Amino acid sequence: GEDDTVFDVGDVRVVVDRKSLPFIEGMEVDFVREGLNERFAFRNPNATAECGCGESFSVA
Repeated sequence: GEDDTVFDVGDVRVVVDRKSLPFIEGMEVDFVREGLNERFAFRNPNATAECGCGESFSVA
């Protein structure tokens, strides 16, 4: 949308809506290779709790 923030890093584009931006401020995203497995790893300094699978988080 018009108010979205767009981050371009190399060949990767991430689009974040304005309402969600404060929740992910300072988040680090890394691409991790471990043997035959590849995944994105997210480190969010704002997270106060995370689910066991790492797909969702809570902020205070």
